[in-house]
Amino acid sequence: MTCNITKGSVVNAIIDILKKAEIELPPDVINALKQAQIRETNQIAKAQLYAILQNIKIAKEHGIPMCQDTGILVFFVELGREVHLDFDLGDAIVEGVKQATKSIPLRPNSVDPFTRKNSGNNTGVGLPDIKYELVDGDKITITVAPKGAGSENMSAITMLNPTEVGSIRKFILTTVLNAGGMPCPPIIVGVGVGGSFDKAARLAKSALLMDLQTDSEKVDELERDILRDINSLGIGPMGLGGDTTALAVHIKTAHCHTASLPVAVNIQCWANRHASITIGGDE
Repeated sequence: MTCNITKGSVVNAIIDILKKAEIELPPDVINALKQAQIRETNQIAKAQLYAILQNIKIAKEHGIPMCQDTGILVFFVELGREVHLDFDLGDAIVEGVKQATKSIPLRPNSVDPFTRKNSGNNTGVGLPDIKYELVDGDKITITVAPKGAGSENMSAITMLNPTEVGSIRKFILTTVLNAGGMPCPPIIVGVGVGGSFDKAARLAKSALLMDLQTDSEKVDELERDILRDINSLGIGPMGLGGDTTALAVHIKTAHCHTASLPVAVNIQCWANRHASITIGGDE
């Protein structure tokens, strides 16, 4: 039984990972950008990648968010089955978001879909978006993935006919082509195949959290082929042309109904922001 996790510790943890996610990119993303800058043959694209890397460096040095769009906040929570809490975990996450909005600071991005009234603190009905998963153990691991609108707006979902497996690749490429420079390339492409309408979208978003240097054993060849095709489009960094339109393609799958084939594409900009923290256990 875990008894050392308090609401205050969760609130502080949320503030910490939000600050880290907004100010620093994970090492695998930085490395992918550096390698792209080295390989790039288009001089304009090379300069854009250099500017992105300088932006990342300045954000870390000055302790400020790397992008003016600090995103809507998506949390992935792995909750140990042996954890017993005497407070509402969701409420603690919401409180952490409110405090982080003021202290980091974050741009208030949460609005009512009809009135467009801004809550002023990045919370509201359904936000932050919190996805829970029960796991073994006596710890809680929380990952935050801030998601900007520029890339999110270019994402897409379709319900293919079960006989159209061969069209999955075309749908991904068409989605990226239609997005052009709008999502601030070079992008990371998360793809969800199978499940249900909403499950496919959740798979696609979670695929963005995968290490950019690691490919799934089952679909790594397909991922590499699609990445090559995307980079042959010539959209390039910031849509100004070049060899590097995407840094990675990651595909997650789930079994689906015999009569359906959902496919979702969640596009992420170069700022593939996410950070995690584990609390509880032997702490």
